[in-house]
Amino acid sequence: MNTKRLSVDLNSDMAEGFGAYRMGDDDAILKVVTSANIACGFHGGDPEIMARTFALAKERGVAVGAHPGFPDLWGFGRRNIPFSAGEIERLVAYQIGAAQAMSAYAGHPITHVKAHGALGNLTQQNAEVAMAVNRAIKAVDPSLVCLVIALGHQQRQANEMGLKTASEIFADRAYTEEGYLVDRKIAGSVIHDPAEAAARAVRMVRMSAIETISGKSIRTPIDSICVHSDTPAAVMIAATVRLGLEAEGIAVKNFLS
Repeated sequence: MNTKRLSVDLNSDMAEGFGAYRMGDDDAILKVVTSANIACGFHGGDPEIMARTFALAKERGVAVGAHPGFPDLWGFGRRNIPFSAGEIERLVAYQIGAAQAMSAYAGHPITHVKAHGALGNLTQQNAEVAMAVNRAIKAVDPSLVCLVIALGHQQRQANEMGLKTASEIFADRAYTEEGYLVDRKIAGSVIHDPAEAAARAVRMVRMSAIETISGKSIRTPIDSICVHSDTPAAVMIAATVRLGLEAEGIAVKNFLS
């Protein structure tokens, strides 16, 4: 995105609880964001949580997408699991199907797919994994938009395959000098201060570039900004980011609007 466009989507990953366990304040986040990525039951989520979140998103006018990840409830999908490319392709296809079914049940069909956690990071850095995810999307429903991490293999491949893409940055995560997300085990990898996250998001959208931990800028299209829903200050960060963008004349709306 550049200053001529002056609009950006704000997304968050949600429905990531399971059974009696809850993760994040989805009700509050859905009052702020314009896109919601709904967990499909593998790293989090279940039919009850999915149905409720799809219905609430419909009520709030928030676009929805599938948020497939590794089958890793224990590790919340943030651990790399050595599946083959074919296995990843089928795991993703399976989860997109679950999201399509539950979103149709709620009367609010999904419009995009965003890979979660470790799987998402691999789509940026590993061409084979990126291709497996893209193949699953294309096989199940090629009209779905691929919401991809900026500067990665998935966007390039998806475009070559004729799939629609939207490029995503993170307001609450730090970037390495190569444009990758800083490992969560490293101090400073997650940005907890709402004002810092908002100011950073505005700078990146204005520059059409991600900002690394050293302050270097790497140019990239920016269609959407993610705020994670599972951090302690998630609701405040999301609200502050949105207010910061709008105060700078940057409209916040879904990337398909």
